[in-house]
Amino acid sequence: MMKEWVLFATGALVMGFVVDLIVGDPHGWPHLICGFGRLIAALEHALYPMQNKRFAGTLLVLLVLLVAFGVPALLLLLAWRISPWLYLALETLLCWQLLATKSLRVESRAVYNALAEGNLSGARRAVSMIVGRDTAALDAAGVTRAAVETVAENTSDGIAAPLFYMMLGGAALGCFYKAANTMDSMVGYKNERYLEFGRAAAKLDDVLNYIPARLCAAFMLCATWLCGLDVGNAWRIYRRDRRKHASPNSAHTEAVMAGALRVRLAGDAYYFGVLCKKPYIGDALRPIETEDILRAHKVLYATAYLLLLLALLLRGVLYVAL
Repeated sequence: MMKEWVLFATGALVMGFVVDLIVGDPHGWPHLICGFGRLIAALEHALYPMQNKRFAGTLLVLLVLLVAFGVPALLLLLAWRISPWLYLALETLLCWQLLATKSLRVESRAVYNALAEGNLSGARRAVSMIVGRDTAALDAAGVTRAAVETVAENTSDGIAAPLFYMMLGGAALGCFYKAANTMDSMVGYKNERYLEFGRAAAKLDDVLNYIPARLCAAFMLCATWLCGLDVGNAWRIYRRDRRKHASPNSAHTEAVMAGALRVRLAGDAYYFGVLCKKPYIGDALRPIETEDILRAHKVLYATAYLLLLLALLLRGVLYVAL
């Protein structure tokens, strides 16, 4: 039975990956991550009034993960008992919704299109949809830098990490990861409201992304070489700047991307009107330009394909070993 599950789960992973490449996340369609967001918002509303904010935040994490992992796991188990083919369909659907390769390209391509048309205000609006910083005062270079940074960081959060956890435990474990990652994006801020309440969510996200971020950076280096970019500089900047971020994980892929493109990323940014001082990542060997968004897309896709190959290799080894 275990060998059969590996076969069907691997098939679902591949099909989910392909469906994501083709379909992406069409606007207006129901989406699993939106469901996680509504659950988190509802529980935050119920739990935040508690006096002990750290305990309330920890309870939020436990309840969200119980639902996010437990419900898919039970549905998949039930589907398997009815028919492995029903399991395959449900697992494929979940794998598709847990990946974000095409949507990351589409959303950042909207930034590129606006910049290419000379529409800076439109580019600012487009980039505000995919970054957390204030974008109203960014110039064209700042908008481009923000888009490239989010492609680099979300190659890990939106592709490498979901693939890693789906490879280990199927879509149910992937749901566990994405729920934790969504919690961090909603409550994991170091501000007055969330410093204590969001601490558990932020720490859990750091732990869950520790291995995927480093794995993604390694494969992004390989992708840099495949794309004909500066892999030597990417390796140099990665070794030097991979720890230049408040998060223990975020700078890994940003450092590779900055080195590959020979540009400088990160630096100071405004969040909710407050200046956040951050170190630069990379060296400004040349000015950043709009076309760097498209170069980042090439690295994104090459990295995604390499990570899928790794997942298939490890699943193949498991299948043979059983």
